[in-house]
Amino acid sequence: MALREVLQFPDPRLRRVSEPIDTITDELRELARDMCDVMYDEPGIGLAATQVGVAVRMFVIDTEWSEEGMERNASVIINPEILHKDGKIIWEEGCLSVPDYTAEVERAAQVTIRFTDLDGKEITEEAEGLRAICLQHEYDHLDGILFIDRISRLKRSLYVKKRKKQQSSEQE
Repeated sequence: MALREVLQFPDPRLRRVSEPIDTITDELRELARDMCDVMYDEPGIGLAATQVGVAVRMFVIDTEWSEEGMERNASVIINPEILHKDGKIIWEEGCLSVPDYTAEVERAAQVTIRFTDLDGKEITEEAEGLRAICLQHEYDHLDGILFIDRISRLKRSLYVKKRKKQQSSEQE
């Protein structure tokens, strides 16, 4: 089966606000499996449904795996709600939808998040460090926000200019 395509900035579908999920269906479970396959294939540590063109409030993350043989253990996060943020941390972020670019982003160092898993169970989780960063990054995608929206206007405009130049040379 072919992997789903990851949308690339400046695709306008990345800016859509996602719709809540009412019912966990077999189709939704298949989407979650597909998203995990894409995340591991890229490779990445998180992927929101919006990044594969489906505007629903779901993302997958796995901050503990690596290509060196660590066990894969993705979390499927449905209809997340960030309940609490605390502290500040600056982290070098990248994104599968923002190719060839990383930047330091300030985020909360700890978060408390409530979500539903694929079994329909409501979970409240406290996270810190990389997992907290990843949860916030993917949560932003559900609201049409990219990490480049959280950096300085100058850095963002330089990246946008670079992407436009890349896209025009690819079309030639």
